Amino acid sequence: MNQDKKLNIAMLGHKHIPSREGGIDVVVEELSVGMVQRGHRVTCYNRRCHSINGSHIIKQKQYKGIILKSVFVINLKGIAAVMSSFFGSIRVAFGKYDVAHFHSEGPCAMLWLPKLLGKKCIVTIHGLDYKRKKWGKFASSYIKFGEKCAVKYADEIIVLSESTRQYFKRVYNRETKFIPNGVNKPQIRDAELISRYFNLCKDEYILFLGRIVPEKGIEYLVEAFQKVKTNKKLVIAGSPSDTKSFFNKLKKICSSDNRIIFTGFVEGKMLDELYSNAYVYVLPSDLEGMPLSLLEAMSYGNCCIVSDIDECASVVEDKAILFKKSNVDDLTVKLQKVCDDENLVKIYKESSASFICNKYPWNDVVNETIKIYLK
Repeated sequence: MNQDKKLNIAMLGHKHIPSREGGIDVVVEELSVGMVQRGHRVTCYNRRCHSINGSHIIKQKQYKGIILKSVFVINLKGIAAVMSSFFGSIRVAFGKYDVAHFHSEGPCAMLWLPKLLGKKCIVTIHGLDYKRKKWGKFASSYIKFGEKCAVKYADEIIVLSESTRQYFKRVYNRETKFIPNGVNKPQIRDAELISRYFNLCKDEYILFLGRIVPEKGIEYLVEAFQKVKTNKKLVIAGSPSDTKSFFNKLKKICSSDNRIIFTGFVEGKMLDELYSNAYVYVLPSDLEGMPLSLLEAMSYGNCCIVSDIDECASVVEDKAILFKKSNVDDLTVKLQKVCDDENLVKIYKESSASFICNKYPWNDVVNETIKIYLK
């Protein structure tokens, strides 16, 4: 293995860089920036479409040393991802790349083509996407087909959790490599924008931040919060992802409780402020890959309450509060407990940032990924 070899790398499967529309976009950006800093050449194939807030994405040719290329897509549920992986894979297959790194299962349906033309193909499974409730029968079948292509053709499969590693071993007898997501030490900010736009002050709100999709368990959180006796607010930050009907249903449920605030999609300083000033962060998911929002929330020094699924529990260890998956009553008890006991919250806040930043540094993630490329 020649550690000094400089590689020409292509990234596919994300939406667009730079972006915070989903965890995959953040992962691809962090990996790509780290690899460019180590002297490698990285090209990211972005979708040519509108952003999650409806604005048109400004076309860039480079970002932090990353080469950006765009592929045409029709911005419709399920169709955009299929078109992006199809046209992106063709361009990568005929390009002068050493490595094609596919992110997520669906895009791997076209992995065989770069592999056929001599590219080393690496796959990162960010979660078992075919299980997500937003997909219909055709989309779920297509994603499952992509998963099978990854098993058959990929030189290496990277997974983000032990449960996913066991799944590929049990179902396909395929060995995988565990490389978790990472996190950077953030900038802590005072409540300025969030005070101006949402009347939020430090430690006065409970925060959920992520995509507004059913598998995130937001309905459990809303139901539990409405049973809790507290003056604190519940902030739900994020936008739907092909799930507008679910989002509208959720807002209707919350319409009678003026303590619940929907911020919409957030990024930049607004995002920093929401993390920096939350009393507690809650992630009640039924399904995850490795939740970047949880890593980020802890990196800001938050006390976190998370469902006891392996993908969350293995991340936080004993540095956060667990509740039984899908159990509204248990979540209600845990929320009431933290609202009544500020000292308990303070204990968790004191240890969370140093724990998570030392456990999951992006520098290690980039180095381990490059080792797989070079193997």
